[in-house]
Amino acid sequence: MKIEYPAQITQEEDGIFFVSFPDIEEAVTQGDALEEALFNASEVLSLTLEYRLDEGLDLPEPSSVTGENIYLISPDVKVQAALLIRNAREGKSLADLARILETSWPSVKRLEDPHNSPTLKMIDKAAAALGKRLVLSFE
Repeated sequence: MKIEYPAQITQEEDGIFFVSFPDIEEAVTQGDALEEALFNASEVLSLTLEYRLDEGLDLPEPSSVTGENIYLISPDVKVQAALLIRNAREGKSLADLARILETSWPSVKRLEDPHNSPTLKMIDKAAAALGKRLVLSFE
C-alpha cells in the first residue's frame, strides 16, 4: 500500500502553479513550474501530516478525487512509514504491538514518529507482527 493524497494543481494567470489538497485544507503551496509545484506539494503534504501526527489531530484518509489537474502526491518516506504502521495496527494499541514485538511501548511509539528513523529490520518486524509484508520499490 502506498499513501497518496490527491492534489489539484492549477496554473494561474501569472503563470504560477497553485497546489491545494481537497482532503487537507491547510496544505497549500505553489511553484514557478509544474515540477517545482509537484516537489513543493510533497514537502507541504509531509509537513502538514507530520504536524497532525505530532499534535494528535485527525488524519484524513486520502479521497478518490479524480479529474483534470489532479495529481497523486505521496509524503516523504518518514511520514509514509509512520502512517503505514499506524494504519496497519487496525485497532491494536501500541501496548498490544509492543507485547507482540516483545519490546517496550516507547520503542513501538517511535515507529509512528516521523522524526524518528526506524530501521528496515524494525519496520519489517512490525509489519510481520501485524500480519503484513514490507515491500520496497523505487519509482
